[in-house]
Amino acid sequence: MVDYFLGENGLENVYSWSIPILAAFILAELIYSHVSEAKLYNGKDVATSVYLALMNFGLDLVMKVFAMGVMFFFYNHRLFTWEFTIWYWLICFVITDFAYYVLHYVDHHSRAFWAVHITHHNSEYFNLTTGFRSPVLQPLYRYLYFSPLAFLGFNPWHIMVVYAIAQVYGTWVHTQTVKSMGILEYILVTPSHHRVHHACNIKYLDRNMGMCLIIWDKIFGTFEKEDPNVPVKYGIYPKMPDNKPDTVLLYEWRKIWKDIKQPGLKFSDRINYIFNSPGWSHDGTGKTVRQYQKDYWAKKNRKSSKIQKKSA
Repeated sequence: MVDYFLGENGLENVYSWSIPILAAFILAELIYSHVSEAKLYNGKDVATSVYLALMNFGLDLVMKVFAMGVMFFFYNHRLFTWEFTIWYWLICFVITDFAYYVLHYVDHHSRAFWAVHITHHNSEYFNLTTGFRSPVLQPLYRYLYFSPLAFLGFNPWHIMVVYAIAQVYGTWVHTQTVKSMGILEYILVTPSHHRVHHACNIKYLDRNMGMCLIIWDKIFGTFEKEDPNVPVKYGIYPKMPDNKPDTVLLYEWRKIWKDIKQPGLKFSDRINYIFNSPGWSHDGTGKTVRQYQKDYWAKKNRKSSKIQKKSA
């Protein structure tokens, strides 16, 4: 059984087992949404998620040989050789999850990578099919984040299978039907944590980046708990002008192109428009997430101070 999931065909086996289970959960959530009139699903939105997932899957297949070749190059020059014990698999899982956290952090803080990742966030719905709403171009560079793990002696097939298992879990947390997971809220990324991640509320932006473990967010200061006083609003701001397939896929790239074509820009400004934080502008008229949140908390603190003075 271990070889079945962790061998060279492990990726395909993980997906072949998980897809029917996820399909059953999606059906259950659809029925719940209909019976409770929760309106968690929209037909066009689901179709867009499937379209993006298929494009991502196709590019993944095209890139597979090259990506694994790069990872095996590092593995063949590895620093350490591990015995395949329980500790090997545990460490492989933990550092793969951390590598994803780093990838995800960069996707949110560098505009070119945000242009790729935005397709996962532009839906105003949040349900299990949102988990399939893939960053289409991510296979072009994802393996670069996992290559250092291969250099440390972890077999690339094992890395990618562990990542695939984490992806399956990461799909499941895209739901509004699970309110809390009790004590697991302190250890794992839960639906509550991931609802925060998909929010466009200023308080929640760029928070809860983990795939499986929430500990990375707590260590690096990117954790935010779901606040019952701040209901989650899904999607991106500003909203896309329409939901056409090319708009969904190219929305941020078109905005980048418009910015770098501005006359009179220095070369460094053009580079910053591509790779600096989303919202950066050469003339200071734009705001990054950090600037928005700094203003948000300053306003909250001023309001709190006024209330305290009145009650004193």
